Amino acid sequence: MTQRTWRIGLTGGIGSGKSTVAGFLARRGAAIIDADAISRSLTAPGGRAMAAIVRTFGEAMLGPDGAMNRQAMRERIFQDPHAKRQLEHIIHPLVGQITAEQAQAAVQSGRRVLVFDVPLLVESGERWRKQVDRVIVVDCDVPTQMQRVMARSGLSAEEVERIVAQQATRAQRLACADLVVVNQGLSFDDLDALMGQVAADFGL
Repeated sequence: MTQRTWRIGLTGGIGSGKSTVAGFLARRGAAIIDADAISRSLTAPGGRAMAAIVRTFGEAMLGPDGAMNRQAMRERIFQDPHAKRQLEHIIHPLVGQITAEQAQAAVQSGRRVLVFDVPLLVESGERWRKQVDRVIVVDCDVPTQMQRVMARSGLSAEEVERIVAQQATRAQRLACADLVVVNQGLSFDDLDALMGQVAADFGL
C-alpha cells in the first residue's frame, strides 16, 4: 500500500514559537515550505516580482541593491490603500506558484510530510484551508507573545501591540485548528519532545 503524503498547514501569531516548531518537524524529516521566506525572495534583488513591481509602481520602489524599497512601499500603501491590493495581486500568485513547485519537488524527493509554514493562514480564509489536510496552530497568550517579540526585536510594547492587532485573534486561530500546540510554560526540550509525538502521528 502506498504511504500517503500529509500536507500540514502550520500557523501561529507573532512570538508564538511557530518557527521553532517548524524546525523540530524539519529535523524529523518534514519538508518545510515557508510562505514568508518565499514572499521575501520575490522582492529581493533579482526576485521574480521585481519587474512587475517597478512596472506598476515606478523606479522609486527599486532600492539601490535591486531589492524592493520597503520603506517607500510602506509609505505608498499608507497613502493609497489600493496600492496594497496591487502589490498583493503581484505577490500572491507568485507565492502560490513557488509553493506548488517546492511541494512537487519535496514529494518527488520522497518526502511524506509537507509542512506549509503560513503566518497568515487564518487571515487568508478558505484559500489555504482547502490546500492542507490538517492545520496546526502554535498558541500562547498575548502577554507571552509580546514579551518574546520585544526581547528578540527591541520593538516597543506599542509597536508589538500594533503588529498583534493586525493579525487574526487568538480565538480565530484556535477555531481553525485541527491540532493546537500550546507553547507556553514549556522548556525548549519539552517542546521538542511534544513535537516528537506530533511528528510520530504523521509517520515521521
